[in-house]
Amino acid sequence: MNALSGAQDAAWRGDNYDVGRRLLWEMSSIATILLLLPILMLAVRRMRRASGLAKRAGIGVAALVGFSALHITGMVWIRKLALWLAGGAYDFHFSLATVLYEFRKDCVAVLLIGGTLWLLESRRELKRVAMAAPSRPAAPRQSPPPDLIWLRDGASRIRVAPREILWVTSAGNYIEYCLADGAQHLIRGTLAVAESELARFGIVRIHRTRLANLGRVSGVDLKPSGDFELTFDNGQTLQGSRRYRPAVASLSSSSASI
Repeated sequence: MNALSGAQDAAWRGDNYDVGRRLLWEMSSIATILLLLPILMLAVRRMRRASGLAKRAGIGVAALVGFSALHITGMVWIRKLALWLAGGAYDFHFSLATVLYEFRKDCVAVLLIGGTLWLLESRRELKRVAMAAPSRPAAPRQSPPPDLIWLRDGASRIRVAPREILWVTSAGNYIEYCLADGAQHLIRGTLAVAESELARFGIVRIHRTRLANLGRVSGVDLKPSGDFELTFDNGQTLQGSRRYRPAVASLSSSSASI
């Protein structure tokens, strides 16, 4: 199509529109590209295995420069050979401008061909994984014992016994777990989610921004305002809001009876 369109454009301008020569230019380029496909395939596979953007970019640039150099050299010599056999001659008009002209087209070709090869490799790997999956026995999923929970502290995960949690407080987009041994863990999440997960362990909301482990409470001090103060079995205290006073009603009645 390039050859025919170029010949028609030349004819409209009144220039030489030798279709055969234009077809030779295009076919020599295509033949060279087909011969260089293994280089692009190798580069794509190396890029997929490489770790880090800089390393991948380096492989891509090296492949592009090498491909363009070989492409230009190959198509020029094919044209020279074909025209020599036909009794003619071919002049590439080698210059920086001519090389940059060809290199610009090679950048587009490498991007399109390399992207296609990348997608084909991705599809091939997905098929291989899908075919291998049924033959692999599924590893039993190991979950922590029912009396333990996992907390994610930064990049690490910490296993905690709910019994060791004294209280949980809200801190913006994070929640802070305060343990009986004095350890504190800042976890990304919401207090509402923590409340639903910890309710079965007797850790309930006593304030808009706090949960408390009622199993570790040794005393309740009810204030005239309706607010209250919890004393834990290690001597630490925590303030509660009157809005959540019903949550500790059983504790306050037990303290009164004692």
